[in-house]
Amino acid sequence: MRCSWTGVFPAAVTHFRDDMSLDLPATLRHVDAMIDAGIHGLVMLGTVGENCSLEYGEKLEVLRATVDHVGRRIPVLTGVAECTTALACRFAADAARIGCDGLMVLPAMVYKSDARETIAHFRATARAGGLPVLCYNNPVTYGVDIRPEMFVDMADEPLFVAIKESSDDVRRITDLKNVCGERYALFAGVDDLALESVMLGAVGWVSGLVNAFPKENRLLWDLATAGDYRRAVELYRWFAPLLHLDTKVKLVQYIKLAVQECGFGSERTRPPRLPLVGAEREEVLGIIRRAIAARPR
Repeated sequence: MRCSWTGVFPAAVTHFRDDMSLDLPATLRHVDAMIDAGIHGLVMLGTVGENCSLEYGEKLEVLRATVDHVGRRIPVLTGVAECTTALACRFAADAARIGCDGLMVLPAMVYKSDARETIAHFRATARAGGLPVLCYNNPVTYGVDIRPEMFVDMADEPLFVAIKESSDDVRRITDLKNVCGERYALFAGVDDLALESVMLGAVGWVSGLVNAFPKENRLLWDLATAGDYRRAVELYRWFAPLLHLDTKVKLVQYIKLAVQECGFGSERTRPPRLPLVGAEREEVLGIIRRAIAARPR
């Protein structure tokens, strides 16, 4: 299966009302703002979308609303982050029925699977959904490392079309190219390694801070892919303190606070994530507000 996905794909936030119920109109307004800024695709219900804080039915509500609203303007992918392979397969099949264009599949949550178990989980989930799959490798957060040699073993499954590489080791882009060639479309998955990843061969970027700074994010992508590295590096240096927020344990709270400061919605997150307070809040607000004040023209 040939992959046509390239460019900036936000890991979109999910918005909530004061009572913590889903705020689908706010979520869709935010999606429209990012589409207007020139994003190339969407990943709903990723980590930043608080996948694991939503009930199963709520996840399907978000997907139905998004797919209907986007209307094929850009590809809509969904994160698949479940604790069992059976539930991941059920969700993948439901996402396909709703009309999603692809799946971003994570290893099973909680249990730290070995290589054989991880590959089996990915294969079963992909086949249950029948949709192209962006394989999400994030050993830093999820404790399971899908190593380059594992992707060699997985290459016989045509539904595996792309890799979101979030190991926090940019050398993985070169290692994947060396052992897999052009078999997979490679996506940068760590915001503050995006420019390096593009220079080494990534064709896409699943981004968190694009939720708050969609125009600057798209501009960085355009400069990098055009080979205008002088201007790209200049913009990247301005962006870097913000992009570092994507690598922290509280990335969801940090990104949603930036979303609020930039006028795209609320910072509300579902518990156990709580609003930032005290010195931590002031530090993150300082990073965001300094960036806004020095925003490139």
